[in-house]
Amino acid sequence: MEITATPQKITLDEIREDLKQIRFYYAHKDLFTNDFKENSVIEKVRKYNQVVNTAPARLLALYISLYANNATQEAVAHDMGYSTRYIQMQHKKLLEYLQSKL
Repeated sequence: MEITATPQKITLDEIREDLKQIRFYYAHKDLFTNDFKENSVIEKVRKYNQVVNTAPARLLALYISLYANNATQEAVAHDMGYSTRYIQMQHKKLLEYLQSKL
């Protein structure tokens, strides 16, 4: 009898670490020249962007605001007219969404 391992789900901490790298990439995108088009950070950006493109619009907008535009939760709350607490709750939903798809 052959036992097959079930794929391990990515943890929320791993997603948070990936998102930090994605934020850094977007904040310093000009450093990633043509000579470095294929590296682990850019692959991670592509992977997350592909996944988040299937998210509900509110979560997609949050991802773009926080990570592609490098904004803080407080700034996003102000720009979108929500409380910081609401943005924190939406961020948790975004993390859980990413976890369910990755």
